[in-house]
Amino acid sequence: MSQPFTHLDEQGAARMVDVTHKQPTVRHATARATVELGPTVATVMDDGEVPKGDVLAVARIAGIAAAKRAPDLLPLAHVIGVHHARIELEREGELLTITAECGTADRTGVEMEALTAASVAALAVVDMVKGLDKAVRIGGVELIAKSGGKSGDWHREG
Repeated sequence: MSQPFTHLDEQGAARMVDVTHKQPTVRHATARATVELGPTVATVMDDGEVPKGDVLAVARIAGIAAAKRAPDLLPLAHVIGVHHARIELEREGELLTITAECGTADRTGVEMEALTAASVAALAVVDMVKGLDKAVRIGGVELIAKSGGKSGDWHREG
């Protein structure tokens, strides 16, 4: 017997899952995105001469702001208190890796908040450098780990 879809009602219409009966618990999630900068952008960043300003600072702030706005973008995501959001940016040559960590003490997890934060931070990088090179590309956006809640802990292998 297959499990019913949690976000569909008896008539097959989309619905938000009712979590009012659940007790708040501490939950964390980490997501990652990559941005392929290309040689032109990498060189300009190394020289500190990006015309729009500090790419990494803007990406960090954009990611934090995005974590708090995930339910505005994802119609079935719950509004939760994002009690922790951190964006780390690590560059190796032409590859920028963005890691977003989010935490809450709420009734549902922060996976979508972390994924949204990593995605929007990557978009902010592209916005900051698109005038230098239109070929800048966002790579895989993925959940790396989550902890807490009914399903427990999970970590991506590799």
